[in-house]
Amino acid sequence: MIQLENVSKIYHTKYGNIKALDKVNLYVNKGEFVVIRGPSGCGKTTLLLSIGGMLKPTEGKIFISGKNIYDVNSRERARFRAENIGFVFQLFHLVPYLNVVENVLLPAGSVKKKYGRTEAERLLKNFELSDRMLHKTTELSTGEKQRTAIARALFNHPSIILADEPTGNLDPENADKIVKYLEEFHKDGGTVVVVTHGKKVDQYADRVIYMRKGKFEKLQ
Repeated sequence: MIQLENVSKIYHTKYGNIKALDKVNLYVNKGEFVVIRGPSGCGKTTLLLSIGGMLKPTEGKIFISGKNIYDVNSRERARFRAENIGFVFQLFHLVPYLNVVENVLLPAGSVKKKYGRTEAERLLKNFELSDRMLHKTTELSTGEKQRTAIARALFNHPSIILADEPTGNLDPENADKIVKYLEEFHKDGGTVVVVTHGKKVDQYADRVIYMRKGKFEKLQ
């Protein structure tokens, strides 16, 4: 379902070139739960953003469901991403001046947004946020913010969830809840790719891949 062929990413800085990804090859099957683990700065986030169509590689190809996602224009890629991929970020990326339900509705198009509130409220109820729907995100706890972010990621019923350190800022109780939601999505047939530096999610993974200095060290 997800295929990377010799993917490299080089950042050009005033201090020189930084190779964040170094000819990475990867295949993730449909319905697979893959954890990519490694230390900070090893290229995990760059890899995830590249898979998600948000960061074009310097070289190499990335296919999702057989489609080369960087072989189309930015508008087509954005549409494909919205319809197929849900993102969960460590820092949540919520809009502070919108309330919780409005944040969940962000991936919706203008027409769907009008009729999508019922779906947003259903998701928030599942994530134990019914009493927080009209609160601004600045009024939420850290765990509530991450649950809101997952509800937003699931709003368009994506086939893939990409999660960047989804439990990194959470206490153990809330971290367990987030992992449970990802596992439920996986059990329903969804494909999950998590990048992390910890072992919290390993027990749910079909595979754990170790990354260091832009390369995979070993595959399990």
